[in-house]
Amino acid sequence: MPKIDVADSTTATPGALDGLTVLDLTRVLSGPYCTMMLADMGARVIKIEQPGRGDDTRAWGPPFQSGESAYFMSINRNKESVTLNLKHPDGRRVLDALIEQSDVLVENFRPGTLDRMGLGYSDVAQRWPKLVYCSVSGFGHTGPRRSEPGYDAVLQGEGGLMSITGSDDGPAYRLGVAIADIVSGMFAAYGVAVALLARHRTGRGQFVDVGMLDAVAALLTYQAGIYFATDKAPSRMGNRHPTIMPYETLEAADGDLVVAVGNEQLWRKFCEVIAANDLVDDPRFATNTDRVQAHDVLRPLLVERLRAGRATEWIERLTAAGIPCGRVRDLAQVFADPQIVERAMVIALEHPIAGTIRALGVPVKLADTPGAIRQPPPMLGQHTNPVLRDLGIENEEIARLKEEGAI
Repeated sequence: MPKIDVADSTTATPGALDGLTVLDLTRVLSGPYCTMMLADMGARVIKIEQPGRGDDTRAWGPPFQSGESAYFMSINRNKESVTLNLKHPDGRRVLDALIEQSDVLVENFRPGTLDRMGLGYSDVAQRWPKLVYCSVSGFGHTGPRRSEPGYDAVLQGEGGLMSITGSDDGPAYRLGVAIADIVSGMFAAYGVAVALLARHRTGRGQFVDVGMLDAVAALLTYQAGIYFATDKAPSRMGNRHPTIMPYETLEAADGDLVVAVGNEQLWRKFCEVIAANDLVDDPRFATNTDRVQAHDVLRPLLVERLRAGRATEWIERLTAAGIPCGRVRDLAQVFADPQIVERAMVIALEHPIAGTIRALGVPVKLADTPGAIRQPPPMLGQHTNPVLRDLGIENEEIARLKEEGAI
């Protein structure tokens, strides 16, 4: 692994969301991913956690680094942690003071949970009409399934992703990351940004309702288009593409390589490189449509040529010819890639307990107001006292609130 420089928060340029405050009532993954995206772009994110316990993911592992969960640390950088008991009257008063100074509130409780506490959107909006209030839930706040819990694995199945993931003769698989949670967080961050832009024009906040089922369905794109056009549900195809051929993993002498031959010009170049010009002239494979329909005939012919050489050699030759291709790499190979390093997609941070930790970088590169990783994931309650002091609460009162279990 190449040496990664430790991020220096003192040199970070103010981000695009600098000056905005986000009150984060989320936990686990979908909501924290949303607020991490906002924090990376400069928003101040105050994460509210349960005293003595915190976000569930603080206990998820192994692995742990000096007792700190790698899972939690992967999605909670750039945030301040405040422990607050929302069921305690004084805890609620502190929360109200925090809402008063916030631009955005993000939560991912099951619909109705915060309403019963007087913290649903209708109650909050009456007191703070400029607040952008974002809710991430399994099925959204309307519809017959609104009260069901949202878990990533369930939503990957219910949303159709598992039906198109896996080999055609094997079981359905969920993706190797919690994509339903992550994409819901992404859509939530997008919704917050759009609502803030609208507020700039209207002076009013609004409710941003993100359902994980909706988010997963939105990912189906061309697979949904295939279903809409044919009324036939697409099935699992392994690594094949349903409308392009060849666009998949193919076997060389020493392992797989991935090729993405997306047009006729690339097809001709591909055949030239692998010494298969006879396939270009074969009427069975004359067009992409022909190749898709003749997949089971064409694929063995391509593999026969590719097995004459090593994957690395083919990749070098195909890349030189301008044909998109690559290896199936593990994460050690990915994070050693000079391109990943050059693009600052791995950052080192100094954590007060875990020591030096590595984190993913910010994938959206803004030229004038770039995102940045300014501070490591917080320890539980690390910022409770300074945040309360910012609200004008004196140290003696903070001590009383702690003694009484409000914070």
